[in-house]
Amino acid sequence: MRGATRVKWAVGVLAVALTAAACGGGGDSGGTGSLSSGSSSGIVRASWGDPQNPLEPTDTNEVQGGKVLDLIFRGLKKYNPKTAKAENWIAQSITSTDSQNFDIKLKSGWKFSNGEPVTADSFMNAWNFGAALKNAQLNASFFSYIDGYDKVHPSATGAKPTATTLSGLQKVSDLEFKAKLNQKFSLWPDTLGYSAFYPLPNAFFSNRAAWERKPIGDGPYTISKFTKGSLMSLRKWNGYKGPDPAQNKGVDLRVYTDNNTAYTDLQAGNLDLVDDIPAEQLPNVKSDLGKRYINQPAGILQTIAFPLYNPRWSSANSAKVRQGLSMAIDRATITNKIFMNTRTPATDWTSPVLGSAGGFKKGLCGAECTFDAAKARQMIKAGGGLPGGKITIGYNADTGSHKEWVDAVCNSINNVLGNNKACVGAPTGTFADFRNKITKKQENNPFRSGWQMDYPLIQDFLQPLYFTNASSNDSHYSNPTFDKLVNQANAETDRATAVSRFQDAERELVKDMPAIPLWYQNGSAGFSSNLSNVSLNPFSVPVYNEIKVK
Repeated sequence: MRGATRVKWAVGVLAVALTAAACGGGGDSGGTGSLSSGSSSGIVRASWGDPQNPLEPTDTNEVQGGKVLDLIFRGLKKYNPKTAKAENWIAQSITSTDSQNFDIKLKSGWKFSNGEPVTADSFMNAWNFGAALKNAQLNASFFSYIDGYDKVHPSATGAKPTATTLSGLQKVSDLEFKAKLNQKFSLWPDTLGYSAFYPLPNAFFSNRAAWERKPIGDGPYTISKFTKGSLMSLRKWNGYKGPDPAQNKGVDLRVYTDNNTAYTDLQAGNLDLVDDIPAEQLPNVKSDLGKRYINQPAGILQTIAFPLYNPRWSSANSAKVRQGLSMAIDRATITNKIFMNTRTPATDWTSPVLGSAGGFKKGLCGAECTFDAAKARQMIKAGGGLPGGKITIGYNADTGSHKEWVDAVCNSINNVLGNNKACVGAPTGTFADFRNKITKKQENNPFRSGWQMDYPLIQDFLQPLYFTNASSNDSHYSNPTFDKLVNQANAETDRATAVSRFQDAERELVKDMPAIPLWYQNGSAGFSSNLSNVSLNPFSVPVYNEIKVK
C-alpha cells in the first residue's frame, strides 16, 4: 500500500529533525463492511470507527457514537454547522429571569420515527434516566446542575439514591416544562444541543434491549441496519419535519481498523468520504484529491492524560514530572514534520475556535507547554524521575494516525532524557477496547486523550474533563480550587466575567498538569467526485445531511 513507506519517512524525518535541534532516539490492518452498495443509489459511503457503547444519548461520550446520534436525533438546540452557535430547534423558547429557573417551551408537530410525538415527557424521562445512579450512564454529570441530582445520583461511595427523578424538572404541559438548577448557570441553555440532552421515545423504556438493537430517534435519518464491527446503515426518514432534511438517500458508515485502508478505498472508488486523513498521506493529499480535500480549524485538542488514580502518578512531586514531560515535547517539529501543519502547537487546554470572547487565551499554559530540554530534565529530576525509570503512552491503533505521533512524542522525550527506552508507545487494537481500558481504570501509564468540543464554550473544555467525578475525567483529577472556580464561573451572569473565572480555573491545570496539551487539530476530510456540498462543522464532523450524491 502506498502509505507503507510514508510511515517510515515521516517518523524518520522527525527523528533527524529532533536530533538536529539537539533535543538522538529514534502495519496495516484494515477492514470494512461490504462495498456492494454505492453512490449510484444515492447513499453516501463513509469511513467510521466502532462506538464504545450502545447508542444511548446519555451513555455516549465519544466521537464515533456521537456521529450516529447526531444523525438520528434532534434536541432542544442545534449547533449551527458553520458558526457552532446554539440555535433553538425543538425548543420554541428557553427563558429565565434569574439564570437559575428556566421555562422550556417546545414546538408542536415533532415526532420520533416510530410515530410517537416528542413531548416534555420525552425530555424529562430521558434526563431522569441519564441522571439516575442505577443506570450508570457516562454522561450523568451533565445533569448535575439540575436540582435534585444529589438525591438521584449521590456522590459518596456506597450511598444510595433517595429519589428516582430530578426534583428540578416539572412538567407544565405536553409542550412545556420547567428546569430549576441548583445554582445560577447563565450559559446553561447553550449546552442543550449536546447529545446527552436528546429526548427518548417511550419505546426505549418499554423495551430497552430492542431499542438498543435498532435505536429510534427524531432526526433526519433512521437506522436501517447495524452490524457491529462492520457497518451502520442509515436511511433518510421522509417523515422528518425539521428544517434540515437529508439531501441524500442515506449514509453507510463503514468500520475501518486502519484509516490508510479507508484512504486507499476512497482513491479506488470504493468509498465516498473519509473524515480523518492519515498523517502519512498528508504530503500527497492535495495532489491526490485537489479541491476534494478539506482542511479547516476545528474545536479539537489532543492531549496526553495521566492516570492519577495510580500511585505512580499521585505522589506530591509527580506534577513536576508531568510538567517536565510536557516541556520535553517538541510540538512545533512534530506538527510540522508529521502533520504538515494541519495541527498547531497547543498553548492552553481549549481551542482557538472559541476566540477570545469564548475563552481561548493564547499562551495561558506558559513555560510548562513550551519545549525546553534543559528545564524538562530539571523538572523530571526534581519530581523523582520517571516512575520505574520509564513510561509508555497508550493509544488506539485503528484510527487517527496515533502511532506516528506517539512514536514522535516518545522520540522527543527520549532525546531530551538521553535514553531511547525511556518512553515507548503502547497500542490497543481498537478504539472501543482502548476506551474500555480507560473507563475501567486499567491504564496505569499516560494515554492519549483527545477532546472534541460538545458545545462552543470554554466550560466544555474544562468541566467535563477535570471537574471532580465529571463524565470524561479520565485522569480522575480532583482539585477543590479548580472546582470552586468552575462553579463561580458558571454562576456568573456576565459572560466576560464567567470566561475570566474559567481561565483562572485553567491556570490550576498548569500547576497540576493532569493532561499535557499537545496541539489544536484541524478537521480534515477527503471525498469522491460522486459527492458535492461536502463540509465539516466546527466539531470536525461531516455535515452528512447536507451532502448531495451525483
